[in-house]
Amino acid sequence: MNAMNELGTAVPYYEAEGDEVEVFEHAWRNRLPLLIKGPTGVGKTRFVAHMAARLSLPLYTVACHDDLTAADLVGRHLIGDGNTEWHDGPLTRAVREGGICYLDEVVEARRDTTVVIHPLADDRRLLPIERTGELIEAPDRFMLVMSYNPGYQNFLKGLKPSTRQRFVSLRFDFPAAAREQAILEGETGCEPMLARQLVSIANSLRRLKDVDLEEVVSTRLLVYAARLVISGMRPVGACRSAIVESLTDDPEVAAALAEVVDATFGQ
Repeated sequence: MNAMNELGTAVPYYEAEGDEVEVFEHAWRNRLPLLIKGPTGVGKTRFVAHMAARLSLPLYTVACHDDLTAADLVGRHLIGDGNTEWHDGPLTRAVREGGICYLDEVVEARRDTTVVIHPLADDRRLLPIERTGELIEAPDRFMLVMSYNPGYQNFLKGLKPSTRQRFVSLRFDFPAAAREQAILEGETGCEPMLARQLVSIANSLRRLKDVDLEEVVSTRLLVYAARLVISGMRPVGACRSAIVESLTDDPEVAAALAEVVDATFGQ
């Protein structure tokens, strides 16, 4: 059962590995923005949701993409019932309410988003809204959190040093075997033996040298596989659907990954 915060709201399950909870809490208390770096599916988003609930703060999550603009974050005028009305974006709502704005995979957003991020990410803590003429000072409870996957960086989609150096940073990586097993058991309620087998598959696939994968298997995919098994699927079929086919479209690569799954479950 998930813990409850002071408002009686459930705190999403999260298995801490190091001092990330302490770093987050100290950054929030000192009104510092936070940058979380790490590969896909290692718990960055879950960690932020856990911390928002733990601190009883509203959370506005933005999944960044190529077409995301500053206006998508701040807000825009919309026409309704014959009138033009201003509608706050998620960043503005988080600032007004004193919550957390989480920009997931921020390097995917367009460059003009840094125009509104920078004044919030230094000691000014200001949000300028040019279209309304407002200059909003962020309250003490507001926190800006961003994440990205350094493995996908290139010269077009890197995070500029002038942005990175405005943030306290945390590095996430794939969990150690014992912790990953604990995550699977805590997240899905699966049997310890299944958790160990899934983690063994993940570690074997992550060590493969002769297989071309854009991303290796994430903890998220292991959770999916465990849930499929718990619902009644055979482990091999669950792993092929949740892990193998999610990692590659290449039939030969998929066959090589499936061999690891078959060997683990004695097929």
